[in-house]
Amino acid sequence: MITIKTTGNSTRENVRQIQEQIGGVISERWGEFTLLINNENATGNIRFISFEWGVTMLEYNITFHEDVIFESNYADFSPIRFYYCLKGQCGHRFGNQLESELRQLEQFQSVIIANMDNTTSLGYFEKGVELSINVILITRRKFLKKRLNGVQELNKRLYDVFMDTDHERKFAFFGSYNLKLANKISALRKVRSKNGMIRIMQIEGLVYEILAMHIAQHEKESKNSLPSTSLLRRELKIIRDLANSIAKNVSKDYTLERLARESGLSQSKLQEGFKLLYTRTVTEYIRHVRLEAARDFLGNSDMNISQVVYSIGFSSRSYFSKIFKNKYGISPSEFQAHVKKPLNLEVI
Repeated sequence: MITIKTTGNSTRENVRQIQEQIGGVISERWGEFTLLINNENATGNIRFISFEWGVTMLEYNITFHEDVIFESNYADFSPIRFYYCLKGQCGHRFGNQLESELRQLEQFQSVIIANMDNTTSLGYFEKGVELSINVILITRRKFLKKRLNGVQELNKRLYDVFMDTDHERKFAFFGSYNLKLANKISALRKVRSKNGMIRIMQIEGLVYEILAMHIAQHEKESKNSLPSTSLLRRELKIIRDLANSIAKNVSKDYTLERLARESGLSQSKLQEGFKLLYTRTVTEYIRHVRLEAARDFLGNSDMNISQVVYSIGFSSRSYFSKIFKNKYGISPSEFQAHVKKPLNLEVI
């Protein structure tokens, strides 16, 4: 077993301390830092980006080759941490808790943790488990000063956590699974812009959305207002994978009966899952992703409208034009003409 101790007053310092104890190389590009590790201790990477409004995004994409305990003493740094586990699982307890009080952060689960200054945080990671964990860290004083308005509208528990700028109380919230967060975090990981400024801005926008979703989930669960569902975690994962497959292959001829047969779920479970995760019926979701694909084809390819209609699995150009205009407020031909209109640049 490896014990990794971090005592830094910033994410950057803590990642440097991790490097000192398990090896690897740290690189930086446009303010995005990555610790790349490929040795007997671990394989993968830890990356982070800090923003001026008191928030840092930290990601673990790593497999440890020995059981690992992270012993973190945040001292004056002591951020609120919003965790989401996209893949794998890990454990957590505070240093003043018994081992029997260890709690698991499971796949697709949203967790919020904050320490007191004099309390360590212990994270438990099993060897051989592929981990994809997203963490958003909030430095309270800076965040409150820069961004947070209307904090009094949060429920009392979360309000107290944000206002505890002297880190006098510990806090742990282990929420239910949330596959909408999984989709948003997956989108964050797919940002590929080669322009550094655009890339960082895209990441920053998604981080803001992810943070808002964490807070909204805590608000709903505190009020017991989350939608109830009979679906199991395993079944929701099947529905998420199915939705991703549809989005990648929009031209296929989908029917509810065929999707139910391929997924092994009943038609009613499919409908329930799509409404829960995407606020759309299966048919509405298929139409939505087809129109999104059509918009991209019209704006980024040389296809004419008839070719686009065929490419997204429609047979009627008139029907496509009607629902495209209903969704975007502009006809396909007007949209295509607008996005491909040459710019007239006047140099003064």
